[in-house]
Amino acid sequence: MSRSFGGVAGTYEEGRPEYPLDAVAWLLAPAPGAPPRVADVGAGTGKLTRAVAATGAEVVAVDPDAAMLAELATRTPGVPAFLGTGERMPLPDASVDAVVFGQAWHWVDPEVASAEVARVLRPGGVLGLIWNVRDERSAWVRRLTSIMHSSAAEELIASGGPRVAEPLGAFETRTQEWTRSLTRDAFVALVASRSYVITAPENTRTRILGEVVDLFDEWAAGAPVIELPYRTESFRSIRP
Repeated sequence: MSRSFGGVAGTYEEGRPEYPLDAVAWLLAPAPGAPPRVADVGAGTGKLTRAVAATGAEVVAVDPDAAMLAELATRTPGVPAFLGTGERMPLPDASVDAVVFGQAWHWVDPEVASAEVARVLRPGGVLGLIWNVRDERSAWVRRLTSIMHSSAAEELIASGGPRVAEPLGAFETRTQEWTRSLTRDAFVALVASRSYVITAPENTRTRILGEVVDLFDEWAAGAPVIELPYRTESFRSIRP
């Protein structure tokens, strides 16, 4: 499932939310460089890459999917991009001040990836993990999840959050609540970009997306957009 997104890279870019800039700045705050050099791993189409660059940091993008990196290059020209994974980054030892994963750490082996992150980080460098997750205190959002199924990321957050291995230490955490305005097309794209939906049989995918359209129409009650509540969950760990 982790390699399923490239076939719908444009849909992913349209449907997935951006990251709040102050949450990204918090992730990078302890990074020792001025400006820091940051590796965005699992960069996808560049959602987090662009937010990191907006803080003034120098950023390189790493992703295992060439199609996703092609979309990133189109939308974020000038950012160096490399094929790689959290367990195997094409970066020299002690070459970056921060490594960030947006919607991605749940796809890695945390022990192997922790060792690889520690390898590429300079002493005092930061591992930053961030997820945008829907706020399921809303009955509408719970109905959406029941239609499209929960994700591995959502299950990880609900079960206590990510873990890392030595030499990385315990996480500092931060939660930010916000809402996102979505048209019907963007709402459908959000669901269509989910790995469960991408890899589902065609009849299942068609049924899910039809139910999502019906939910939007009921939720919106004739309005052109709905307001989808989110929580951004951020975690940072400092390399000794």
